[in-house]
Formats: sequence, C-alpha cells, structure tokens
Amino acid sequence: QQLTDDIKQDTKTAAAKTEARAGRLDDAAAAEGDLKSTEAAKADDEKALGEAKAECQVRSEEFEKNQVTRAEEVKAIEKAVEILSSNVVSGHAATYLPTLLQVGSARALAQLHGSGRQVDPAQRRRAVDLLQARSRQLGSRYLALAAARVAEDPFAKVKKMVHDLIIKLSEEANAEADSHSYCITELATNKQTRENKAAEVDELTATLDQLTAESTTLSSEIQELSDAIAEIKGQQADATKLRNEEKATNAKTVADAKEAQLAVQRATQVLRDFYGRAAEPSLLQGAQAAQTSQAAESPYKGLQSSSTGVLGMLEVVLSDFARLETETSAAEDTAAAAYGKFMTESDESVAVKDKEVEHKTSKRQLTDENARSTQQDLALTSVELDKALGYYDKLKAQCVEHGLSYEERVKARELEIQSLREALAILEQSDLA
Repeated sequence: QQLTDDIKQDTKTAAAKTEARAGRLDDAAAAEGDLKSTEAAKADDEKALGEAKAECQVRSEEFEKNQVTRAEEVKAIEKAVEILSSNVVSGHAATYLPTLLQVGSARALAQLHGSGRQVDPAQRRRAVDLLQARSRQLGSRYLALAAARVAEDPFAKVKKMVHDLIIKLSEEANAEADSHSYCITELATNKQTRENKAAEVDELTATLDQLTAESTTLSSEIQELSDAIAEIKGQQADATKLRNEEKATNAKTVADAKEAQLAVQRATQVLRDFYGRAAEPSLLQGAQAAQTSQAAESPYKGLQSSSTGVLGMLEVVLSDFARLETETSAAEDTAAAAYGKFMTESDESVAVKDKEVEHKTSKRQLTDENARSTQQDLALTSVELDKALGYYDKLKAQCVEHGLSYEERVKARELEIQSLREALAILEQSDLA
C-alpha cells in the first residue's frame, strides 16, 4: 500500500512539474509574440503618421495656391464690372444704345448711373483682348464667352453677363472649397481605416499562422508521447512473457533439484545400511564360525574399503543439487524483484505521459478553437479592408483624378474672375465723354 501511495504521489509531482514547464513555455512564447506585435504596430503607426503629415502638407500647399488663383479670378471679374460701370461705357450706351438699354434689366440700368454715353470702341477692344488672352492662358471657357459677348453684345447685356459669371465662378469656388474640405476629411479618414484594417489583417494572418504551427507541433508531440506509451507497454508485455517463462523454468529446476536430493539421500541411506550390516556379523554367523575349521576363510563383508569413496561421492552430488536449489531460488527472487521494479517504473512513466497527452490534447483543442475564431475575424476584417479600398477608388475619382489639382483649379478660377474684373474696369474707364 505504501508503494502504491508513493507511486501516485510521484505521478502527481511529475504531472505538476510538466504542467508548470508547459505554462512557462506558453508564457514565454506569448510574451515574445506580444513584443513583436507591439514593435510592428509601432513601426506601422510611425509610417502612417509620416505619410499623413506629408499628404496634409501637400494638400495644404495646393489649397493655398488655389485660393490665390480664385482671388485673381474674382479680381478679373470685378475689374470687368468696374469697366462696364464707368461713365465711358454707361454714358456711350445711354447715348447710342437707348433702345437696347430699355430692354435691359432695371438693375443694369441703375448701375449705369443714368449716363447717356456709349462704350468706347478702343476700350471695348482692350477688354476683348484682355479676356481673349486670359482665356487662352487659362483655357477658360468663361473668359472666352465673356470676350465674345463684349465684342458683340450691347453694353448692358455684357455687364450683366460679366456680373453673372463672377457670381457663378464665386459660387463654384465656394462649392469646390466645401468639396475639397470633404475630400480632405474623407481621404484622411479612409487612409487611416485602410491602414488600420491592413494592419489588422497582417496581425490576424500572423496569429493564424502561429496558431496553426502551434497546433501542428502539439499534434506531433501527442503522437510522439502516444508512440512512447505504446513502446513502453510493448516492453512490459515482452518482460511479462519472459518473466513467466523464467519463473516456470526456475520452479521446475528447484523441484527437480529437491527431487534429486531426496533420491540421493535414499541411495546413500541404502548403501550405509548395507555396509553397516555387512561389517557387523549376526549371532548366527558367530556360532557357525566357531564350528568351522580354523582353515576356513572369514565371511564376505562387501567392499568396505570402497564404500567410503562411494558415499563421499553421493554426498558431493547431494551438495550440488542443494546448491542448485538455493542458487535457482535466489535467482528467481532477484528476477522477480527486477521485474517488479521495471513494471512499477514503466507504469509511472506511462501515467506521466498519459497526463501529458491529456494536457496537450486539451491545449490543442483550445488552440484549434482560437484558430477558427481568428480565421473568422480575418475573413470579416478582409471584407472591411476591401470595402475601404473600394471607397478609396470612389474618392480618387471624385477628389483626386481631375487632371489639375485642386490648388491649380482654384488659381485658374481666381484668374478668370480677376480677368473679368479687369475687363469691366477697362470698359468703365472714362477716357471718352
């Protein structure tokens, strides 16, 4: 009972040490994995921050350039309005184009200051040349249209058209500024989303690979332990077979030795009895001897001289059989003890390995469950990343792929407005009475 308790206690101790060692290995692997993940995430965040700062800097510079262009465009339109509103233009329009002025808008007539003068042809030509040159420079359809109208249309209609163009361009500038702000915000948000999702995909992929590798390793270790257990049990079976055969042989040897000893003892006793009787004549033999002649020979007493050697030999044989019995019994005891020790140690080893198999099997099941969960998370995150990439393609078409940058478009529009204003200023110069 004490031996059984010791075996159980040793088995528990070995299992506890195995579990503790497995726990330390798991903690070390987890800590190393966390360190690598943290370093990789830090590097990705620093890279993303640098790219975001660079992109924001570029867009900020482009926005400032566009604002300059838009301001120049507004100035051009205001200049054109100023020219058209001058006494030279409005005065000549009142003098030479009274009918056309009557069909113009009340607002346009009010802005002509009630003057009765017409636009100076030279001033009109200057305004047309300015607008045509700027339209070619900027590729502006608005300035080209304004140049054509200034050259052909009555003054009131030209002035109203220029005002309308200035308003239209200003509204476009405001709308595009709102769109630009929207694009900047959405692009930055989408970029962060894409980077986050890409990082999550990378992290989940690495985690899945690690879990898969860990499951494979555990399966291999479980198989090795199972093979070792099978080998130990095979050795136990072989040892048991040999022990039984050896035990049977030893038992037969001991029995034969005992039987031989009894036989030798009986033979020795027979010889001792015979030679003892032969050496001591009976009373009858003594009377007969007295009646015989003195010349008669003495009675035969057997080979008394040789009996001692024979009996000595039998004693040696008896001793040999006794020694055989003793040595065989001792060998049997030694073999039985060795067999018992081997079986006990083997049972303990099998118990420890069975515990390890149980522990590793549970751990593999948990690892496989985590792998399945990670696989699902990876699939969902990949879908989210694909959506973010698709939205980025839409944003590129809306916010990026316009030929000219936002800043270039703003600058061109500001030059358009500035050109219109300059044209109006030319038309409104009071060079002629």
